[in-house]
Amino acid sequence: MITRLNDVTDTPPGCRNLEETVTAPRDVERVYSTADVVAKLRRLADALESETSFRIQIAGERFRVPARAQFSIEHERGDGEEEVEFQLKWKIEETDSDDDSEGTVV
Repeated sequence: MITRLNDVTDTPPGCRNLEETVTAPRDVERVYSTADVVAKLRRLADALESETSFRIQIAGERFRVPARAQFSIEHERGDGEEEVEFQLKWKIEETDSDDDSEGTVV
């Protein structure tokens, strides 16, 4: 289940303002149902294929991933378990817009 912000101007807990939200360190992991993951991956694949930015909400925070983001797949093994991570990475730039009208919502 996704906790949604009521408005893009809502400030997540622990942040005093929206500017702080963009730059505040964050490292979260959220478990979703298979159906939710399938839907997110399908919309993500469409955005990647069309080389467009997209919006996604994870653990209550909504943000835009620019088309220039680099995509990688990571495999880890250790301590009796294995992990595969699909990762998108990009530098935060002043020209990055957090406008809801831009990109596909994932």
